[in-house]
Amino acid sequence: MDTHQQQRAASPPPPPPPPPHPHPPPPQQGGGGGGGGFSAIFTVFLSFIIISCLVVNRLRKGFVYETLRDYGVQYDNTWIYDKIHHEINQFCSAHSLQQVYIDMFDQIDEKMKDDLQSDCTRYAPGIEIISVRVTKPTIPESIRRNFEQMEEERTKIDEKMKDDLQSDCTRYAPGIEIISVRVTKPTIPESIRRNFEQMEEERTKVLIAIERQRVVEKEAETKKKIAISEAEKNAQVSLIQMEQKLMEKESARRQEEISNEMYKAREKSLADADFYRALKEAEANMLKLTPQYLELKFIEAISNNTKIFFGNKVPNMIFDQKLLGNFVQDIARKTNMEA
Repeated sequence: MDTHQQQRAASPPPPPPPPPHPHPPPPQQGGGGGGGGFSAIFTVFLSFIIISCLVVNRLRKGFVYETLRDYGVQYDNTWIYDKIHHEINQFCSAHSLQQVYIDMFDQIDEKMKDDLQSDCTRYAPGIEIISVRVTKPTIPESIRRNFEQMEEERTKIDEKMKDDLQSDCTRYAPGIEIISVRVTKPTIPESIRRNFEQMEEERTKVLIAIERQRVVEKEAETKKKIAISEAEKNAQVSLIQMEQKLMEKESARRQEEISNEMYKAREKSLADADFYRALKEAEANMLKLTPQYLELKFIEAISNNTKIFFGNKVPNMIFDQKLLGNFVQDIARKTNMEA
């Protein structure tokens, strides 16, 4: 190892640039140079991968009227929310899961920021993208464990190389301090590399297929529960409707019974009234059957039998009042005895 390499190994590596602040700065209201700041958290669902994004943007004061006129108050839906979904989908479709999750993850923030700012500068120049923070993708547990094991193995190799180098340096060159060792991915022949990549792709496809199968099974179970719930709901509705119909029938039967009772009571009342009237008329007739009343009726009946006789001699009709009175009394007595 030459002097330049020793100095580079002895000097600590520069600290990584600080990530964007997880909490965006508060919006600026009113005067000042620029417009208000804005931040938004977006969640993108890619099949079985969940990626959350934090976008901090600012609308310049001089472009407020123009931007709101062209794109409305919800301008961020057009140029940030919908756009970030599209850009992440495009990035994920062009790279493998390992590249998204491990190899190129540290580049996603800047790429998303540049892509968003490029379109905003062209079509909505008042929007300034301050920062984009993409969280670590949430992937299925089995795939995550696989990547963690790969990262652990890589870390073990780095640590082992560091320990071996430091051991020899401590023994033979104690002035040399090994700060860190980073073993890059080996450069292997293209055919072997493609073979390994195909194997890894096949393995990833198997894991994806297993995860999709779990998702399908979960969806089928959910549909089954929904169907059972729907069937139970329909059964309960049918039971309620049947009980309602039975209650309606029972109510109609009760109403008919009440109507019959009312009709029966009314007819009985009319019959009792007719009987009472006939009874009273009979009693009144009994009181009318006096000798004088019968004599009057007898005379009225005889007087109605008017006859006209033609000839030289007219028969004589002699009414013996005493005989007539005795006859009427006999009739009244017989009537009272029969009653």
